[in-house]
Amino acid sequence: MSDEHHESPIKTPGQLIAVAVASFLLPIAAIVLVVQYVQNSNRIGAGTDAFSTEQVNQRLAPVAQLTVHDSSAPHVFKSGEDVFKAVCTTCHTAGAAGAPKFGDSTDWAPRIAQGYDTLLKNALAGKGAMPPRGGTSPDDYSDYEIGRAIVYMANHAGAQFPEPQAPAPGAPAAAAAAAPDAGAAGATGASGAQADAASAAAAALAALPASSAAPAAGANSADAAQAGKALYTSVCATCHSVGLLGAPKFGDAAAWAPRLKDPIDTIYNYALHGKGQMPAKGGSTASDEDVKAAVDYMVNAAKNGSS
Repeated sequence: MSDEHHESPIKTPGQLIAVAVASFLLPIAAIVLVVQYVQNSNRIGAGTDAFSTEQVNQRLAPVAQLTVHDSSAPHVFKSGEDVFKAVCTTCHTAGAAGAPKFGDSTDWAPRIAQGYDTLLKNALAGKGAMPPRGGTSPDDYSDYEIGRAIVYMANHAGAQFPEPQAPAPGAPAAAAAAAPDAGAAGATGASGAQADAASAAAAALAALPASSAAPAAGANSADAAQAGKALYTSVCATCHSVGLLGAPKFGDAAAWAPRLKDPIDTIYNYALHGKGQMPAKGGSTASDEDVKAAVDYMVNAAKNGSS
């Protein structure tokens, strides 16, 4: 048996040089290709959209903006679903403070049995822990819009209430909130009840502390202060105007004092992500900036109340 003869694939100096150069260049080329792949891939991590067109335009937008409305244009009323999502969801989605839970026919059955007119009266004047108009004002939502929200919630729990009749052009929206199938005498009585409810709601709102507070350091512009007040009125007032579920009452320095011991960023975090029975952002879909502005609005009201 003879030994096998092994020959090297590199037989010439040129081949040796080529192999040496290739062993040096190929790893470098591989590294360059990997770097290019990483840089050109779509990044979706936090903060990677800072230079997107939308973000850049938002940063470049002027602080003050003018919106012109045509006073002669017909008013566009909010749907019942819109009012529910903006106001009612804070308590009715979770069934907080005894509020009938949205979609729960068992909770809603006794209310539906009382009829639409009674539900509307209770919503306008307030009942139990629910403040008048859910903590809003007639300037925010008309009686007609609140009536649509009642029909939306009740019908999702098994009722078959008809949609309230839309107000005629130029007519007050309060009169149209009555049930559409009511007779003339019934409509007159309903309008009187609604007027009394509206007066009670206005008196309750007038009793709230006046909001003359200036915006805090985190909201220096007039726009931010207005946004904070608007969000408080439409969402936060549901609990904070009456101190519902342990929420510190608006303008009550003693109730706010323990909260104000925390840094403002901690208070922002509670409002943004929820704390106790308060849902994140009060159950709204507001932006982080508007939520912080609402916190500033309430904090300044509490500080002014303590001075």
